[in-house]
Amino acid sequence: MDSMQIIDQMPWSIILIACATLGLAPFMPEPHIWEKLKMLFAGTLVKPIDIFDFLMHAAPFLLLFAKLARTALKAG
Repeated sequence: MDSMQIIDQMPWSIILIACATLGLAPFMPEPHIWEKLKMLFAGTLVKPIDIFDFLMHAAPFLLLFAKLARTALKAG
């Protein structure tokens, strides 16, 4: 089974829950992914721990975008 089939078989609910929890946690004072994106665009995302943290919080959103793209391509 290739990775695209795994993405196709993943339920939308699991991906959305991952985005809402891991992707946005911690919620206060601001979502972590937002903080890391601001660091990325400011050029201050340079520490390995910050880069790893950014990748971990971005992973659910990347999976969501991959699932959206696969669904759109199958429908079209």
